[in-house]
Amino acid sequence: MGRVFEKRKHKIFARNSKLSKMYTKYGKEIAMAVKAGGANPESNSKLKQIIQNAKGAQMPKDRIEAAVKRASEKDSSNYEEVVYEGYGPYGVAFVVETATDNPTRTVANVRMHFTRNAGSLGTSGSLSFIFTRMGLFQIKHDGQNLDELELDLIDFGAEEINEADGIIYIYTNYQDFGKMQQGLEQKGIEVINAELQRIPNTTVELTPEQEAEIDELVEKFEEDDDVTNVFTNVK
Repeated sequence: MGRVFEKRKHKIFARNSKLSKMYTKYGKEIAMAVKAGGANPESNSKLKQIIQNAKGAQMPKDRIEAAVKRASEKDSSNYEEVVYEGYGPYGVAFVVETATDNPTRTVANVRMHFTRNAGSLGTSGSLSFIFTRMGLFQIKHDGQNLDELELDLIDFGAEEINEADGIIYIYTNYQDFGKMQQGLEQKGIEVINAELQRIPNTTVELTPEQEAEIDELVEKFEEDDDVTNVFTNVK
């Protein structure tokens, strides 16, 4: 009985830790959006979408409101987005996106994770040829015809549309992200989640053991409070 309780307690702790990390990420994104465009989501489309994403991730309303309020205060932390690139084991390319108020601390941590795991930190832009930055929007599949939807959204930058598990995924070029966001809003289509992703142009195929090693390194990056996203070119 004691072992069962300990396992259950560990699972609850892990889940709570993951949720806390996710809420911290959204809090930083909210702070940067407020600093850039103000605290009113109706006039700040980026903030509006981040709040929608946070709600989709079940972030409590009071925490969202508190994050917006904190970001509006003069003495709030000034976060900036910094992207780091490098190689992990087996020649796997990594792009690590961060939101930090102390780039010196952040780059030291990122470099540490690379070097402790047979990798190396590269220079900014050194891996730009490996990844293409694209926008991804998720909406509910309520019986829409995907071909008709694609034709309807092509003027807003739709590049690819597919469906899985009741969710429709709409991909756009990076520069069309804002246009698609406005287009979906104009058509009254509720967005579950919207984000910018880095899609690998070339991939590395690994054995299951090697892939597990890469997954461990990804987890180490994700445990860092400054890290918001990690992308690799593992197939």
